[in-house]
Amino acid sequence: MAVSSKKIGIPWPESNDGLSYHDVVRPSDAGLTLIQFYSTKYKSSAPLQGWLQRIKSDQITVDATVVTDPNTFLRVGSKLVYHRLPWKEPDAPHTIQVLYEDDDIIALNKPSGLQVLPGGLFQQRTVLTQLQWEANSKSTFEAHQKPHPVPVHRLGRGTSGILLCAKTKLARARLASYFADGTSRVGRKREANQELGKIAKIYRALASGILDNDTVTVNQPIGMVKYPGVAKGLYVASQSGKPALSVVDILERNVQENTTLVQVKIQSGRPHQIRIHLSFIGHPLLGDPLYDVGGQPKCLDCDFLDESFAEDGGYPRPAKPVPGDCGYYLHAHNLSLSHPITNEIIEIVAPLPSILQTNEEAKGIAIEQ
Repeated sequence: MAVSSKKIGIPWPESNDGLSYHDVVRPSDAGLTLIQFYSTKYKSSAPLQGWLQRIKSDQITVDATVVTDPNTFLRVGSKLVYHRLPWKEPDAPHTIQVLYEDDDIIALNKPSGLQVLPGGLFQQRTVLTQLQWEANSKSTFEAHQKPHPVPVHRLGRGTSGILLCAKTKLARARLASYFADGTSRVGRKREANQELGKIAKIYRALASGILDNDTVTVNQPIGMVKYPGVAKGLYVASQSGKPALSVVDILERNVQENTTLVQVKIQSGRPHQIRIHLSFIGHPLLGDPLYDVGGQPKCLDCDFLDESFAEDGGYPRPAKPVPGDCGYYLHAHNLSLSHPITNEIIEIVAPLPSILQTNEEAKGIAIEQ
């Protein structure tokens, strides 16, 4: 299909608007002090001393009143609000190419370096924010009546390419079921003979080293381990994890650079699956700061964060690599799906970055220009 020339994106403000986090004191928390509540409930956000700083800096209200005494006892039903101060988020691209759009779905070409959903330091500089701003810029009554487009899956911050978003609740529900069904198929018996389902994704990636076989099927399960700076844990290759399946086809070997250009088809959609699977077979993505041979992080045994805290009271940025760090080359290149409303088969292609083109593709593009 033809690639759209439409782009969306508004430049990011210097700082975001800050955030407000709301809680209601439950019976099980009655009798706790303010500092006990936050330092135990949200210890992944900040160490004890960081929460003390936030309380003493007028950032927390109890029933709409600022409370600066950390030893204030809490009552059942009290409404707590932690006001996170505005901050300048790390640099991120803001312009996004639209690859396909109709009344139900929109497919974007996400640039590397842009986060999909809010998390960590990136609360405003996300794809979701740009989608919301784009919807709000359409000031007609009808536009306000429609739900805002939302992503139905994720791509890593350093991953570029096709990001599928739903514009209606029905499309969102059906697309979510497509992705869930594809993942659930993995691990069943005779999976190789099954159809791919209603959605299929093909990625391009640049792997380190030279892969010998022209095709490699990786069915290594993916699980989680504790990891500093990642509150919920880090996804890694793990025999006790959930099933995951990737089919790797070699496109081009570069012996001089000791790299292999590959195409990867994934049926499941585990977080960081391609990065983990290629590293598991001994060929981490070139430039991947996190995953090493074996599908494990480079510093699994490194020390956990100490009790120091950053300017806003939270933990300082981890010295060790975290999943959102960029530097690798991975691109969601091709996506085919059965349209969630019409059932029409749609194929969407995101133009390849030059580093992920074969020599033949690069020559062809040069001739066209």
